[in-house]
Amino acid sequence: MLKKILFFSIIASASLFLGCSDSEQPPQDANKMVSSTLFNLTDTKAKPYTVVKEGNNYILKDHGKQIVLYDVFATWCAPCRASAPGLTRLQKKFADDLIVLGITIEEDKDNKYFEEYKLKVGADYTIVNSSDNQRLARAIASSIKVGQRFPIPMVVLYKNGKYVTHYVGSVPEEMLESDIKKALGR
Repeated sequence: MLKKILFFSIIASASLFLGCSDSEQPPQDANKMVSSTLFNLTDTKAKPYTVVKEGNNYILKDHGKQIVLYDVFATWCAPCRASAPGLTRLQKKFADDLIVLGITIEEDKDNKYFEEYKLKVGADYTIVNSSDNQRLARAIASSIKVGQRFPIPMVVLYKNGKYVTHYVGSVPEEMLESDIKKALGR
């Protein structure tokens, strides 16, 4: 009996070490370990935007702007409406380096509704109205660890796809401007 226990212990130990050997494992490239997720968005004028999530990075493809400010909002939200003119001023002030991308969490609203909203509140920046809006907003909220029942407005700043900072709730335009300048090294 003791010989059987010893024999099985040796076999189990040998298989454990053989199973853990990395000699047959191909080398892993750290860049290939990160999976990516695509978010296909369309603005109110039918212009397409693609956001690629790689790890905790959110890259706006084919746009060329260093800084992306994601503004997660709803048209019925008073602080969201109040922040729109400030976001417009920032979009104009940093036009060469910044894109403000408004991501509505509302569903079942047509593009005309959002175009009227933009005129009414002074939101002269891109607002996307797509089926991927909710998914993108939740993914960003998860990445910055504010939970799935996050308050709005939620403003998240990325530089070259990498997280810079975020705010939930109303935020003064001057604070956002300061963060944009810091991200740009000014």
